[in-house]
Amino acid sequence: MRREAHVGGIFRRVVFYQKRPFTPAQFQRFMFAQSKPYPEMIDLVAQLKVRYGLKIAVVSNEARELNEHRIRKFKLDEFVDFFISSCFVHVRKPDADIFRLALDIAQAPARQVVYIENTPMFVQIAEGLGFEAFFTRTTGHLRKIGFIRIAE
Repeated sequence: MRREAHVGGIFRRVVFYQKRPFTPAQFQRFMFAQSKPYPEMIDLVAQLKVRYGLKIAVVSNEARELNEHRIRKFKLDEFVDFFISSCFVHVRKPDADIFRLALDIAQAPARQVVYIENTPMFVQIAEGLGFEAFFTRTTGHLRKIGFIRIAE
């Protein structure tokens, strides 16, 4: 069964609480079309996992349908060990509990975690919990700050 045909959860509650000029299926197709991979970042993380035997966890705030779509479309489950997604765990960033949950699931102390994030506030929260955290949107930025040099 294809999940794309069903719009439920947060999409239905937040967007379709009133009549709209588009259907739930049209909205879902639109949302899925907005999902774009960051191939350089995906490649970097996958390479680091293989090279150093790392556990990879993704902590995200997303609706279930969008989360499942991205995992499937971008084949994230081929290298990610754990998905700590707000839609699954019912807690969201910036709540520190989602980061603590990620540590519990990974069975790793914060001092052994490198956290890469594209929202400055979430970087600050992770650092406050003892993570080594980096704000970036590109691998070019990671190269500029020396992270990629360290990783290579």
